Amino acid sequence: MDYVSALLPPVVMAAFFIGLIVTIVKTQGGANKAKEDGAVDAAVARAAHVHHHQPAAASPPATGPGEA
Repeated sequence: MDYVSALLPPVVMAAFFIGLIVTIVKTQGGANKAKEDGAVDAAVARAAHVHHHQPAAASPPATGPGEA
């Protein structure tokens, strides 16, 4: 009976993993696809807007040779 106790955890984990994958595939698209895509697009646009409007870091003045 040791083989049953050795095989049970991987079989249970595999069953849950298959269930998770099936659930993910079934919930892709459908009625909420446009809503989800709109939310992602808004988040990406917001991140791009914030990144675009941040002030650039001040760079130190360049020193040439002999200047210190």
